[in-house]
Amino acid sequence: MKKIVNGKELQEKILESIHTLCGTVKETLGPKGNNVLIDHSTFSPFITNDGVTIAKNIESDDETLGAILEIIKEASIKTNEEVGDGTTTTLVLLESLYEQSIEYVNKGISPIILKKELEEVLEIILKKLQNQKRKATNKDLKNIAIISAGDETLGTLAYEAINKVKQKEAITIKEIPENKTFVSYRKGYTCETSLVSPYFLKDKKVLIYKDAYILIMNTPLTDLENISFLLNDCLKTKKEIAIIANYYDEQLVSELVSLSLTEEINICLLKIEEYGMHVYEILKDLEAITGAKIIEQENNITAKDIGRIENIEITKEKVRVDFKTTERIKNHIKKLKEKENFNDLEKEFYTNRLAMFSKGTAEIKLGAPTKTERIEKRMRLEDALCALSVSKEGMVLGGGISLLQIAMILNQKNDANHIWKITLKKPWEQILKNAGIFPEIIQKQIEKEEYNTIYNVASDTWESSRNTKVMDPFLVVMHALINATSIAGMLLTTTSLIINEYKNDINKESEYSNW
Repeated sequence: MKKIVNGKELQEKILESIHTLCGTVKETLGPKGNNVLIDHSTFSPFITNDGVTIAKNIESDDETLGAILEIIKEASIKTNEEVGDGTTTTLVLLESLYEQSIEYVNKGISPIILKKELEEVLEIILKKLQNQKRKATNKDLKNIAIISAGDETLGTLAYEAINKVKQKEAITIKEIPENKTFVSYRKGYTCETSLVSPYFLKDKKVLIYKDAYILIMNTPLTDLENISFLLNDCLKTKKEIAIIANYYDEQLVSELVSLSLTEEINICLLKIEEYGMHVYEILKDLEAITGAKIIEQENNITAKDIGRIENIEITKEKVRVDFKTTERIKNHIKKLKEKENFNDLEKEFYTNRLAMFSKGTAEIKLGAPTKTERIEKRMRLEDALCALSVSKEGMVLGGGISLLQIAMILNQKNDANHIWKITLKKPWEQILKNAGIFPEIIQKQIEKEEYNTIYNVASDTWESSRNTKVMDPFLVVMHALINATSIAGMLLTTTSLIINEYKNDINKESEYSNW
């Protein structure tokens, strides 16, 4: 059975979906935007002002509305995937583009022609935006982070972290149940591991080995006899040893735990907490750092395969290995850089590894009195980090000012120009509306000053456009425009919606199968 929705009914459904989703999300835009409380069936309620998170959680029991909502969400999700920010602006632009365009379609204008004209004007807008772009200074970058986070403390932390380690992928965020937030920087190679037995820690939080042996195995360790020569050496020299393998025999673990607890030998058995080829890649990193040889066959271990580590710190969840940059490590870094054309799914993994071999890593300990506040702060912090990571491509005036400026100089040659002229003002107007300010008064003053002076909504002050804190990454604004136009255009040229309903057919099949 099929349900078909078309004509005026479909238009109304699209508008209803757009108003439902965009109307909710746009209330959060700007430094004085509001929060949204989200209740979900699979996890605890939380509060956020993150546009894409809000959009993803808006659904409808109405099949028609639900289908349209999923299409609208794509604009915001795509912007988030590309630049990690600007998701709310994308939806504000989309809403206006469709609303304005459908009025022209209802007057008899071809939606196909109008879509084409909108895309042509978009190219003009992007060129004008490109002309506004300027290189970001360190001061700009810090302001960008503060604006994206909506908080000076979080923004400053994000800026300082990226300024130190250079790559967003080298920064992790850890929520802590304390009312303070700070950054810790670490040099050295860190990877997630699990202890084969908690007894190896000997009631310590951190186990520290200095000038120790390391055995790296890409195979199970099942027979104690295969490492007996190594154990005998450790018994004589009192050197510590860390062993990494895929699997351990239970009897072997039991015997080594007993040796460890009686302090006859300082040993720790570990497993890499990753999956697939990532495990082997981490083993290769450790091989380069320690000089060990990755063992592929358990019965073929020799003294030449054992590596040395100056300092290794072991906890329940991870290990950190200190190292000096040797020729072997430099060659390994070159090999890593040769893999820079990896896909988006692998980018974080490879970039983080490269960072550990160069600038080091940063961990932002994010604290707040309640879990709800920590979740909300985390999303703000992630927005700031994403905005900083794309700011290297340049900056434009923020707060919707760059789009407002373009709107003022667009010539009304056709219907698409008129639609864009109205649409480009919407983000700026929404930011002021959320702050309880009438846009008309501010706009007159900005135009009078010829955009040399702009209004900072966050601080309620006027600033020189050459020395303003209100800046946006060029790429964020660009992708918001492109993705909003794409989805608005597709909805504009959609005249029918077909919903396939299989529930009744499935029930009938199950009834017949029981006969």
